[in-house]
Amino acid sequence: MTKTILTLIVTLSCASVSLAETVQPNFLIIFIDDMGYGDVGCFGGQSARTPCIDRLAAEGTRFTSFYAQSVCGPSRGALMTGRYPYRVGGGWTTNAEEVTVAEIVKQAGYSTGCVGKWDMSQRRYQQELVPNSQGFDFYFGALGANDIGRVTLWHNREELRTTDDMASLTRLYTDKSIEFLKAHKDRPFLLYLAHTMMHVVIDASPEFRDRTGHGLYADTLEELDTQTGRLLAALDELGLRDTTLVLFTSDNGPWSNDHAEQHGKNEKHVAWSKGPEIPWGSSGPLRGAKATTWEGGIRVPGIARWPGHVPAGRTSDAIVSTLDVLPTFAGFAGVSDRVPKDRVIDGVDQRELLLGQSDDGARDEFLYYESGELQAVRKGNWKLRLPGLKKVRNWSEMDRGSQETELYNLDRDLGERKNVAPDHPDIVKRLTAIAQKAKSP
Repeated sequence: MTKTILTLIVTLSCASVSLAETVQPNFLIIFIDDMGYGDVGCFGGQSARTPCIDRLAAEGTRFTSFYAQSVCGPSRGALMTGRYPYRVGGGWTTNAEEVTVAEIVKQAGYSTGCVGKWDMSQRRYQQELVPNSQGFDFYFGALGANDIGRVTLWHNREELRTTDDMASLTRLYTDKSIEFLKAHKDRPFLLYLAHTMMHVVIDASPEFRDRTGHGLYADTLEELDTQTGRLLAALDELGLRDTTLVLFTSDNGPWSNDHAEQHGKNEKHVAWSKGPEIPWGSSGPLRGAKATTWEGGIRVPGIARWPGHVPAGRTSDAIVSTLDVLPTFAGFAGVSDRVPKDRVIDGVDQRELLLGQSDDGARDEFLYYESGELQAVRKGNWKLRLPGLKKVRNWSEMDRGSQETELYNLDRDLGERKNVAPDHPDIVKRLTAIAQKAKSP
């Protein structure tokens, strides 16, 4: 009996020491725009070569049930605050009173930088909503999207210039990110790099156009992969590789459900390269795409690397979300006590999952929202799609489903093809109860 108790004490002590030893890594978030689950090689993509991203996955853990939100602005608000979008503003605005992950880690002495697409201030300058008012010491990028083939660039609070050179943005954002790393290599930092690509209007620089023969999307993705490699190489050169937790993911699924509109938009501003004239990516084996609550709209590639801490060469199907970034990073930075307690935080601390100390992680539920409407619920491997959905966009290839109750076993039916609701009324009832609770104030 005494021996058993001593063994338990030693085991628990080792677990606590393991978490304590991981305090205060640097954080690098690489957030791609509109990249599909099936785009990069390590998630089954074939049209573009992505050796740098694939190497990142091999050196870390690949998460195959990683969830963002359904569209751009709300997804960024959820990432930054750890809260579902309807709680923080609901659209392309994140309310000024929200607390971001940058604000939290600054209290642990971190330098904070944001480069690229912000999209949390209604795509314009609003003093209380821009990055420098939301916890970031440094900002360079565009406050909105590039749907009209141009963006206005800002440095901190200063408006710089407007450019229609979409092909220049990936390298430009990478250059600015590397500058930030060099300037802050001697103290803990959080760098949030939010690329404008792969959002329509896409383009690749001259050295990458026609490189793949598989069209402009593939060319643009290969350039993004190359620039990701440059950024990771800079970590190595600066001696930051082993002290930096890298998270690579996307804001939502591909824009592959509005063909005529998105094709015409890209063609208006950019000439096609050799291959298919398609400016969107692939959901791979998943059903649906951007702005939907099918898996292809919200499940995205997720990769985490931290040498010596996050297991290398591992694949995890545990449920993880961008919502979890805030409490997880706060834990690693040693400031979990600074996570707000006066509001609901939907994210959970996933440190044990990241470090390989847990197979299942801290989350077994996920709620799927689109435009503030709860449309689906996941519990374990079961996903319930609710009936009578009202917030479904009128895009040409939009998959509206049956508009009846639909139940899918994602372990057996990842593509959500076979509705098994009639066969499992007990599971429907259980997940419906979760949905009803989530809808309650």
